[in-house]
Amino acid sequence: MKSLYSKFLLVTILTMIASSLIAFLLTNTYYHQVTKPKNDAKNITIAKSIVKPISESTSFKLKQYLQTMGNVGYQIYLVDEDYKESFFGGKYRLKNLSHKQVDQVLNGEVYHGMRNLPQETFVTGFFANELSNTVGVPFHYQGKAYALFLRPDIKLLFSEVHTIMGGWFLFMVIISLIAMLFFAKLLIKPITELTFATGRIADERFDTPLSIERRDEIGQLAASFNTMMQRLEENNQMRREFISNVSHDFQSPLLNIQGYAGLLENKSLSPEDQQKYLEIIQSETHRLSNLTKQLLLLTSLDQTSQRAKRENYLLDQQLKRVIQKYRWLLDERQINLSMALEPVSYRGDESLLENVWENLLTNAIKYNQPSGEIDISLVSSEKGITIMIKDTGIGMDTQTIKKAFDRFYRGNESRGKDGTGLGLSIVEKIVHLHSGQIEIESKLAKGTAFKIFLPHL
Repeated sequence: MKSLYSKFLLVTILTMIASSLIAFLLTNTYYHQVTKPKNDAKNITIAKSIVKPISESTSFKLKQYLQTMGNVGYQIYLVDEDYKESFFGGKYRLKNLSHKQVDQVLNGEVYHGMRNLPQETFVTGFFANELSNTVGVPFHYQGKAYALFLRPDIKLLFSEVHTIMGGWFLFMVIISLIAMLFFAKLLIKPITELTFATGRIADERFDTPLSIERRDEIGQLAASFNTMMQRLEENNQMRREFISNVSHDFQSPLLNIQGYAGLLENKSLSPEDQQKYLEIIQSETHRLSNLTKQLLLLTSLDQTSQRAKRENYLLDQQLKRVIQKYRWLLDERQINLSMALEPVSYRGDESLLENVWENLLTNAIKYNQPSGEIDISLVSSEKGITIMIKDTGIGMDTQTIKKAFDRFYRGNESRGKDGTGLGLSIVEKIVHLHSGQIEIESKLAKGTAFKIFLPHL
């Protein structure tokens, strides 16, 4: 499998090659369409300026003058009307002018060899050292017709430029590749660290925080990865505690049922002891059944696909039905209950919210003082609905309030005698499914108030 580094290197090199080819083709097109005609016209102007003083003077040293022009950077081909030819300056690689082209210049026409040179795929016209790649102008000297063909001596004029440009291009490519390799390594390094850390997480090892301090997208990814790893560690710890608590809470009632069932096998037990043991077994069975139901409900609420099934119903009537359901328990504990419920229609999951009111009301009864009080209020506003359930029970300290919604947390001994520690976790989960909020206000020995806010949706 190719590494990301090798892929990045390959793509970069291919991109450089492709961009160079495309740039060269564009430059070639520009040369043929724009530069070549201008170059032809420029050299014709130079050739005319060279022959002008020859035509105007009768005592001109022609060959010496043309040799001087050749020495300053031009390749000159001279032909007279008798086809006697001379060369000045640099040598031509290919002598491919036809007699017809020479005759045209001798007859007074201008030769546009640079402009009319056949187009090539590459920019060869500028560098082709051929007689056909010249410009030709006519002139007369001492009564004879001459044709002068000229082109710049590229080797003489541009050899230093070629060296500089070639060196510049070579160093540019080398430095670009080295820089690309260096920055690619810097770019790939944090991804390699992320891959290593991901492997450790797959092995449930969450002790590898990433020390990538960058302000770009990779830095943001590393920060998100560290946050995810921290939460996974917390969830893993919660899962272990959850399994431990579930095992303990199932084991205790099962051991009690098993123990008292064994005691019932004793034939010498009195009817009173038998009844007492049967009541304990029944109580533990009820506790085990309640724990199972709450675990199933909590698991269902934890599913990502779980959504509150919203429908309109009368919330105040639901609260009254729940209160009526536990009226016998209020009378048994001699607890006074007062309520102020505004008629409210709410769109929510009726069955889930009934679990909320039952949990909070039974807690208010269970942990209340003998002959205590419970106040329930329901107020509607433009933003939402506020439900308050307040009791005069044993209350909670600050530590208990902070952990009240943790699963299997039971607080102090007086609160944890027969509870499962799941009720308030279920309450919080259901309230959040309705985009609501729940708050606790409590003081030891003075009571507890649960305030739930459900927004209109």
